Amino acid sequence: MALVVICGQPCSGKSTAALCLSEALNDLESKPNVRIIDETSFHLDRNQTYAEMTSEKNLRGVLRSEVDRSLSKDNIIIVDSLNSIKGYRYELWCLARAAGIRHCVLFTDVEETHCRKWNTERREKDESSYNDGIFEDLVRRFERPDRRNRWDSPLFELWPFKDGIEKSSPAIVDLVSYVTKKVDSKTRDVKILQPTIATQSVRFSEANSLYEMDRATQEVTSAIIEAQSLAMGGPVTGLSISHDLPTINISRSVGLPELRRLRKTFIKLTGQSSLSGPPPPSDADSAKRMFIDYLNREFGSE
Repeated sequence: MALVVICGQPCSGKSTAALCLSEALNDLESKPNVRIIDETSFHLDRNQTYAEMTSEKNLRGVLRSEVDRSLSKDNIIIVDSLNSIKGYRYELWCLARAAGIRHCVLFTDVEETHCRKWNTERREKDESSYNDGIFEDLVRRFERPDRRNRWDSPLFELWPFKDGIEKSSPAIVDLVSYVTKKVDSKTRDVKILQPTIATQSVRFSEANSLYEMDRATQEVTSAIIEAQSLAMGGPVTGLSISHDLPTINISRSVGLPELRRLRKTFIKLTGQSSLSGPPPPSDADSAKRMFIDYLNREFGSE
């Protein structure tokens, strides 16, 4: 259904906002499936995690992978973490687009001085808090969300120090409406992201998909080599493997090493979902069609 990215300075009330949002969603009559993904889910210590860039990067990777596995059109996923780097928020937005669901950002806007005070109070109460050096580093590197960026939009803002955080807070009420509102062709105030070949994850449904891809491209390669042999090494034009497939048009002689290289590149590109054209194939004929189209483009033919 939706991906909600919670963003804010350290100790700005993000986890409280996540819980209030989850409660507000669970109060709905429709009872949507709601899950919060946060650092504590993986039993990670925040000071150890943010002590070094390597461990911080690993944390983002773990959270991103868990979000990717959890997204569906039946769930509302709330990512409760700093999410302070705009490039990382963009990556999460891409995951939402690949899943074809709604996406929004909930920003807990608190001044640094108040966040610093709350962090100190938590430490005095022996609650989860940041070391001073780590806190100051995170504050310095924080990149505020900007609603003009597509990955930060729509942006819902909370002001915890001034207004507190309740499940009835206007921003949470508006967000709940946004992620659960029924849409039709006339709806203009809710955007459901549409997947593209560049962001769509490749999830083949059957274990033999790669085998089909490998076998299909090998058959095309073998047909080209055989046709060139019959043509005494000359160009291959109008070669038809099947009446259901495009013809192969190669205006010059192509050696087996070059064909193998192109075949390897095609399989790699398709596996990464970065090849322009139809979605990755799940059957032999589709794989052959895409590979022939790819070869014709590589050799400058229609």
